[in-house]
Amino acid sequence: MAQITFPKGFVWGTASSAYQIEGAWNEDGKGVSIWDTFAHTPGKIVNDETGDGSIDHYHRCKEDAALMAELGLKHYRFSTAWTRILPAGAGPVNPKGIAFYDRLLDTLLKHKIEPYLCLFHWDLPQALQDKGGWPKRETAYAFADYARVVTKHFGDRLNVIFTHNEPWVAAFVGHFLAMHAPGTRDLGAALRAAHHILLSHGLAAEAIRAEAKKPLKIGITLNLNPVYPATESKKDAEAADRVDAIMNRIQLDPLLKGTTPIEEFKIIKALVGGLVQPGDLEKIRTLDLLGVNYYSRAVMKHSAKVPVVNVEQVHPEGNEYSGMWEIFPEGLHALLTRIQKDYFLPSPPAPLPKTGEGRQAPELMITENGIPVPDGLDADGRVRDERRIRYLKNHIYQVYRAIQDGVPVKGYFHWSFMDNFEWALGYGQRFGLVYVDFQTQKRTVKDSGRWFAEVIRANGFEI
Repeated sequence: MAQITFPKGFVWGTASSAYQIEGAWNEDGKGVSIWDTFAHTPGKIVNDETGDGSIDHYHRCKEDAALMAELGLKHYRFSTAWTRILPAGAGPVNPKGIAFYDRLLDTLLKHKIEPYLCLFHWDLPQALQDKGGWPKRETAYAFADYARVVTKHFGDRLNVIFTHNEPWVAAFVGHFLAMHAPGTRDLGAALRAAHHILLSHGLAAEAIRAEAKKPLKIGITLNLNPVYPATESKKDAEAADRVDAIMNRIQLDPLLKGTTPIEEFKIIKALVGGLVQPGDLEKIRTLDLLGVNYYSRAVMKHSAKVPVVNVEQVHPEGNEYSGMWEIFPEGLHALLTRIQKDYFLPSPPAPLPKTGEGRQAPELMITENGIPVPDGLDADGRVRDERRIRYLKNHIYQVYRAIQDGVPVKGYFHWSFMDNFEWALGYGQRFGLVYVDFQTQKRTVKDSGRWFAEVIRANGFEI
């Protein structure tokens, strides 16, 4: 056995999102989001479950923060619900919504837990969706106004604000694959949404820096998947490159290079010609902190079944799988070293815009990583989730490897702190370090939670 230790000041934390944990979907003046609408539509969610009550974090935030402190957590990434603060997406501020996040922030700080606030985790106000949603450019400006309001009320207690969580999912899973809200199947709408969400990041960064009374780091978290060809054939290699462009580079290139791969595809240009307006990429390319959310890789082969990109996903035999995807720890190391090689090391094509800290390259953190395990309470009331502990060891070790190879990873956030509502899959997929009885709301720390607490205390673990 050998002990691995992370750099001094390495950030250890957990993450969550408003719709998945808060509940209280229509309490205290909160408006309706697209996820409220989607979940209330029969057939959209497994077992027609909703996030209406979820795990009741809205009423239990003090109890939950105390549990974080008990485990030694020092950092917590969460999202604010846009409709709890601005019920119609714009207009009057909801004072009871502000009071809830005041209460949460003050409780976290009381326990010496640093809050990492994310403005948007997919729950767009329904009122803005009714006006066209993310496919409309105007929504990006509404988001910037929301960012200003949040900064005005909470910026004094924050050091970091993430604008978005996983723009690709909000755009493509919501507007093309129809598996998430708003549940449409329109490639053109997905491409427009993807661009406008990134544009809103840049606009929000401007608004945050103008409103903040102190320097704040502006971040964004991206779902990124290293893409592998299914075989060594030229067609499969080209298929993998196309998927990488439409899944990874469509996010990374605008944010870190000021370019976009959209125009590489003739059919895409035909669908959304003129989408990227002069000055857009300059606004998007502003970033202090890049958050990487990693769960699995993508293995692709050439196929005519999927239009535009002509690819089909392959699930390699013989590998371990969770209830949602292939478990492939080595992909995290590959992803981090690729980001370092392609985006951080080369000379940029043009000087980066000045940021709040004046840096020329953003900081890099793992902002989500975790596994769904069908956990349950044993007869003695303990949750023995050895599979999650093994997953964590294997993935965190890949972060350690990347750091040893020169990638400046500053932190790791586990998804998630507690079991919660897993979007279209309802309550069947448990990701938490803390087990939640969804009927009684009782919280029970799993073995993985105790293990992660020891990792934080030791700033490392034995391998």
